[in-house]
Amino acid sequence: SPSRVLMADGHQAISTSTSTMGGSSDTPTPPAATTADQDSSEATASLARRVISRITGGTTSTTSSAPASARSQSASAFASSGTYVRRAHHAGSWYSSNAEHLDATLGRYLSDAEGKSSAKSGTRAIGGSDEVPRVPRAIISPHAGFDYSGPAAAHAYLALKEALMAAATHHCSGAAHKDFTIVVLHPSHHVYLSGGAVSGATELQTPLGNLLVDGNLRSQLLNSGKFSIMERHVDEAEHSGEMQYPYIAKVINDALGEGSTKSLHVRVLPIMIGATSTSQEQKFGLLLAPYLAQPNIFTVVSSDFCHWGKRFSYYPHLSTNPDDGTPFNQISDYIEWLDRKGMNDIEMQDPGAFATYLREHSNTICGRHPIAVWLHSVATNGQDGIEKVNVMFVDYDQSSRVATVDESSVSYASAIARLISGASIDRSI
Repeated sequence: SPSRVLMADGHQAISTSTSTMGGSSDTPTPPAATTADQDSSEATASLARRVISRITGGTTSTTSSAPASARSQSASAFASSGTYVRRAHHAGSWYSSNAEHLDATLGRYLSDAEGKSSAKSGTRAIGGSDEVPRVPRAIISPHAGFDYSGPAAAHAYLALKEALMAAATHHCSGAAHKDFTIVVLHPSHHVYLSGGAVSGATELQTPLGNLLVDGNLRSQLLNSGKFSIMERHVDEAEHSGEMQYPYIAKVINDALGEGSTKSLHVRVLPIMIGATSTSQEQKFGLLLAPYLAQPNIFTVVSSDFCHWGKRFSYYPHLSTNPDDGTPFNQISDYIEWLDRKGMNDIEMQDPGAFATYLREHSNTICGRHPIAVWLHSVATNGQDGIEKVNVMFVDYDQSSRVATVDESSVSYASAIARLISGASIDRSI
């Protein structure tokens, strides 16, 4: 596998490019072919049956195509090692391991973002006056060290806080607890994965409190036969999931009160999306669509945007804007133009356009695969009239403003998907 060097901005440069995307350096090299891990549980939820039926064109069986020996091996492996608490592997390096310091830092980022959001107050109507974005349903958030991407991520996490508070308020009557699950779709930076894998953890450790994992949703996805299970060392080494967990813990504490479970039982399910093809992305999007449309499920998509510079083996640049011929003042302006072209396709909820954009520009968006899977889910739910959302990017930043080809930067963008009022929504399964 390629050698990696931890850089000052919390990203890893890879000495040998391993991607097929013309310079993207975040996709690990495939190992020798091995039998995919699959779960063969007999208990299959009706939702999972409908999902598989949809993908296979009417066949409702959820039996994996992997050999029975592989499926039973996966089940036994999960039974023996799938009960670990995922340690906060990057605490103390990518972010503070001190709870008080971390809480204050994230609180400051959130407060600053809230101030900027208030200054830019106003919602954008979509397609007509009756279609106004409302309750948040998903976010896209960066995953670099908090010193770099924390301020941008805060703009997204204000939306999760809003969603939690709305859910707690709506379900606070009576003594019964309401389940609320946060699905974290994140890429793989260290191991080759051709499909999707769920975390095998029972809890996710953070300095601000541990997050419980939604074992029920995990079981339903495993019963589909389409997901494998992350090994513990893979789970803990992957930073793109972990960099979301302290923010999730912070906004849960802020929204519901630290240690409070009076209104909601909040759980998390990390899902790693590997180096999937466009057809696989569509299939995973179709599979996840009915789950992600559930009103008590919120989606976090973890991704940074352009990784530009020689250490990323990606450094295209133009002197003028191809759209209008105006000059770029410096390379960082070109990078922002490049990122915003992809961001526009995401806002349009067009997975086909996003795939074309990636083929044409090879932008090193490390979370492009989970973004594409999520876009297929969003597009499917919208087309089927199940859930219609508005996607809008609310913040954009770069780790540095590149002026010469000897410099480098990583881009950070945050987006919020809000449910649109006026849409015909049928949440029944």
